Amino acid sequence: MARMTDDHAARPAETFAALHQQDRPLLLPNAWDHASAALLHAHGFPAVGTTSLGVAAAAGLPDGVRATREETLRLAGTLGALPFLLSVDAEDGFSDDPGEVGAFAAELRARGAVGINLEDGLGPVGRHVAKIRAVRVAAPGLFVNARTDTYWLGDGEGTRERVLAYRDAGADGVFVPGLTDLGAIAALVRDLEGCPLNVLYAPGGPSLARLGDHGVRRVSLGSLPYRRALGAALDAVVAVREGREAGEGTVPSYREVQEHVG
Repeated sequence: MARMTDDHAARPAETFAALHQQDRPLLLPNAWDHASAALLHAHGFPAVGTTSLGVAAAAGLPDGVRATREETLRLAGTLGALPFLLSVDAEDGFSDDPGEVGAFAAELRARGAVGINLEDGLGPVGRHVAKIRAVRVAAPGLFVNARTDTYWLGDGEGTRERVLAYRDAGADGVFVPGLTDLGAIAALVRDLEGCPLNVLYAPGGPSLARLGDHGVRRVSLGSLPYRRALGAALDAVVAVREGREAGEGTVPSYREVQEHVG
C-alpha cells in the first residue's frame, strides 16, 4: 500500500478533529475486520474505529495483554486504504516505554490512521503523560484520544486529575468509558474547557442526544457491534437447529458483502 505524505495525511486528520467540534456528538462505530468497516462506511459513517476485543478475539488472542500489536498494525494497513477516517484502538500502546509507543503510533499513521486510542489501565499518570507526549512528537497530526479507566476498572476516583493531566500533555480528546452519570459528565466537560470528551455508549444508559446535550463530543460503541454480531450468528444457528425462522434482524446480502470487499 502506498504510504501517505505528511501533506496528504494532514487533511483527513483535520477533518477527523473537526468531527469532534459539532453540535451532535461523533458516533464512532468500531469494526474488527475489512468487511465490518466497509459496511459501516457504506451506511453513512464517515469515521470508523477499531475494537481491540474484536481484533484479539478474531485472532484467538486475549484482549488487553499486549498480544495483538502485529494484528493491530495489519488491520490498520487494510483499513487505512479505505475511504473513511480511521481511529485505532491500541490498548496501552503495547509497551511501557514511551518511545516504543510513539514509534507504534507513527506506524499507524503511515498506514492511514488519523487517530489513536490509548488507555492508561489505571497505571501511573506520569507514564501515560509521557506516552501521549511521545506520540505527539513521533506522529504529529494523529488525533490522540487518551483513555482513563477510572470508571471502567475502578469507582471513578481520580478521573478529573487524570483527564486534565492528559489534556495538558497534548491529548486531543479524552475517553472515560463506564461514565454514564449525566451530572458527572457535565462537570467533566466544564473542567476540560473545550477538550472533547468521549464516552462509551451503554445500552440502557443516556441516548446519543442526551449525551450531546451534556457536552459529550464523541460516543464510541467499543466491542458492542462485535459482540452483537456474534450473538446474531449464534441466534441464527440455534433457530435453524430448532426449526425456527432465522431471518430476523438486518442481514446483508451475499452480493452486498461482495461489493464492499471487492
